[in-house]
Amino acid sequence: MQANPIDRHTGHVVLIVDDVPENLAVLHDALDEAGFTVLVANNGAAALERAQQVAPDIILLDAVMPGMDGFEVCRQLRSHAATRAIPVVFMTGLTETEHVVRAFDAGGTDYVTKPVRQSEVLARIGAHLQTARLMNQARSALDAFGNAMLAVTPRDGRIVWQTPLARQWMHDYFSLPEGGAGTPAPLAAWLAGGDMSKPLTITRGASRLLLSAVDVSGSEQWTIVLREESDSARVQALMALLKLTQRESEVLHWVMMGKTNRDIGDILGTSPRTVNKHLEHVFHKLGVETRTAAAAVALNRMRGSSAAVAEAT
Repeated sequence: MQANPIDRHTGHVVLIVDDVPENLAVLHDALDEAGFTVLVANNGAAALERAQQVAPDIILLDAVMPGMDGFEVCRQLRSHAATRAIPVVFMTGLTETEHVVRAFDAGGTDYVTKPVRQSEVLARIGAHLQTARLMNQARSALDAFGNAMLAVTPRDGRIVWQTPLARQWMHDYFSLPEGGAGTPAPLAAWLAGGDMSKPLTITRGASRLLLSAVDVSGSEQWTIVLREESDSARVQALMALLKLTQRESEVLHWVMMGKTNRDIGDILGTSPRTVNKHLEHVFHKLGVETRTAAAAVALNRMRGSSAAVAEAT
């Protein structure tokens, strides 16, 4: 007996959303024969409810429906953490450029035109499931190593995925509600500004969250790395890397932050003259003569240490 070539799709769940029963029936039968588990919805509200309950592997979404259309359904899918990463393939008879652009602006992954050709739909689904599988593997690896990263869409700055640590920091530093979605205003402004050569820094008390763009070459997603810094953590790092005392490290830390001796004295509860004495010791240990040179040496050593850790992992 010849092996069934479609068994490879077993276990994948497809949600079909269309208000025309005949369209649902045709696609349901074709996908069922291909080994997929098929769910159906005949309106936008039902589609959102099923997607939240089941989290299908991919969604085939009719663009034009009475009431809530497919564009709005897709926008709402993208606004919730549980459904924002699900590939959405629009089905539409609207082939004009403006409608295609509208589909992608809503967060669509791809589109097929009606009347739908079953072979084309199966091919598109297979390709997007493969891409989603690779993306999930990459995210799982990042999660396992405790990395803080997120990805955004270049055209609108929408967050399409983020590791658990990134989600926690975004919640903490931007005061997002639990499970909240959307791009915080400071991040959206930074992304829209065009110059991401410098990190976006968000301060919360004595801690700072730095967001750095590491890959903005793609047209579909940009990758952002998040790093948390705190005054105490930097002081400890300076002590370990440069063999400084705690007070010398505290003085150097605030020099790196651009503070004057008087400012540092106020922060540490000592006199500017005492700060200067500690700074002279720092200069001697680092083999430099100026505040700028000391800050540069410290920063380079910290960057070198971070790079070494990254290579080791």
